[in-house]
Amino acid sequence: MEKQELTRNIDRLLASLETVTSELRKRIIGQDELIRGILTALIAGGHVLIEGLPGLAKTLTVKSLAAIIRADFKRIQFTPDLLPADLVGTMIYRQDRGEFFARKGPVFSNIILADEINRAPAKVQSALLEAMEERQVTLGETTYPLPGPFHVFATQNPIEQEGTYPLPEAQVDRFLLKLHVPYPSTEEELAILDRFGFSSLPEVEKTAEPSLFVNLAEAASAVAMEEHLKGYVVSLVESTRPRGRNGKPYAKYIRYGASPRASLSLYTCAKIEALFNGRTHVLPDDIKRMALPVMRHRILLSYEAEAIEKSADDVLLELLDTIPIP
Repeated sequence: MEKQELTRNIDRLLASLETVTSELRKRIIGQDELIRGILTALIAGGHVLIEGLPGLAKTLTVKSLAAIIRADFKRIQFTPDLLPADLVGTMIYRQDRGEFFARKGPVFSNIILADEINRAPAKVQSALLEAMEERQVTLGETTYPLPGPFHVFATQNPIEQEGTYPLPEAQVDRFLLKLHVPYPSTEEELAILDRFGFSSLPEVEKTAEPSLFVNLAEAASAVAMEEHLKGYVVSLVESTRPRGRNGKPYAKYIRYGASPRASLSLYTCAKIEALFNGRTHVLPDDIKRMALPVMRHRILLSYEAEAIEKSADDVLLELLDTIPIP
C-alpha cells in the first residue's frame, strides 16, 4: 500500500474510531489508559488482564464498549464454587430423543468480562484460558469454534488475597496486556459527581461494527517498523532473560524473563500505538510506551525484589533506562 494511501486510510479509520470513544465518554470520565489499552486489544485480537480496586469503571467500560460496537457481551462472576461447565457449557441428555445435545456456556460470546478471575479455582481458570488460546471448546466428542471476534477482559482485585487462586504465570502470558486502573484525579472525580450524582447512566448508540477493528488491524499491519527498531523490541524482551540481563543493575530482581510471545505482542502493540498517533511508521517512543503493559505480567520477580517491595513496573523502568535504542 502506498504511503499516501495508507495515511488517508488511517485518517478515515481513526475518524470512525473517534465516534466510538465519543460515545464511550458519555459514561466514562478519565481512565484514558484503560480505554486505549482495551481498544489496542480489540485491534490486535488479544485479551486483557485488568487490575484495579472496585468502583473504578472496569466493568462499565467493557460493557459500554460492547454495546457501542454491536458485540455480544457476557459478564461472568468468578466464585470459588464455579465449575468449568458453568463457563464453557456441558452435554445434556434429552430423554424424549434418547440423545445428548450441547448446551453452550456464556463463553460463546464476542466479549467476555471475567470478573475477579482469581476467585475461581485453577480448573475453571484453565478452562477459560484454554478457550482464549485455542478459540474453541470441546463438549463431549465435538469441538465447537468460538464466535469471532472473541476477546476476554479479566479483572482482579490487587488487595484482597484471602480466598483467591493466583493465576499461574505460564497462563497469564496468554493475555496481550495487563492494565493497571488508577484512581481518578480530583478534577475527574468532581466531574463524575456533576454528571452522575443524581442521574442514571446515559444510553450509548451502536456506532460501529466489529469489522472496524478488522480494518484497523489491516492498517496497523501496514505500519512500517525499521529493522533496528525490531531489534530494539527483541533486545528489550531478551534483556529480561538470564543471558540478556547478565551484569545489568536490575538483573537480581528478575527470576524468570519474558517469552517470545512478549516480543510478538510488543511488536504488534507498537504498530497499533503508531496508528493511534496517525503515523505510518513506528518510533522508539511507541515501543517504550507499550513495554510496561505488554511485559509487566510476563516477568517473575525475585525474592530480593519482593523483599524491598519493588514492582514489575519499577524493574521494567530500570530496564528501559539501561537498554540503549539502537
